Formats: sequence, structure tokens, C-alpha cells
Amino acid sequence: MRARDTIGEAYEIQVRLCRAMNSEQRSELALRMSDDVRRIAAGGIKQRHLDYSERDVRRALVALLYGVNLWREGSRQRMAR
Repeated sequence: MRARDTIGEAYEIQVRLCRAMNSEQRSELALRMSDDVRRIAAGGIKQRHLDYSERDVRRALVALLYGVNLWREGSRQRMAR
């Protein structure tokens, strides 16, 4: 599925390059992209909440990525220990 901000020619090149990769290369690319998304999201959280500590940023990122309910469940389990 082509991203809305990618023109057709660029998309075709991306598809061709991805198809030329072996499974290990695609996995590595996916992991790097996932790390990039997390880093960008954490940066956005820091910009919006200048008073947050690094721990607060990590907690907000977990809530953003996995949902508040899962984050709350993890918090309850940690508190029960």
C-alpha cells in the first residue's frame, strides 16, 4: 500500500528494492524503521511535555504504542510486587 506522501515512481522503486532484499535484510530494515518510529514518537512526547523525565517519556511512549489499558495493567503488576 503506497503512502499518501509518496509519488508513484518513488513507490515503484521502493517496492523493487524491497523485493530484491533477502528475508534477513527485510527484517533488519523493519527493525530499523521500528526503532526510528519509536525515537520520533519519543521526541514528539518530549517536545509536548517539556517537564517529563526520561521515565515519563518512556511510560507515555508505551501507552501510545500499546494502549493505555495495557500500560495500566503493567503498572498494576509492578505495584503488586
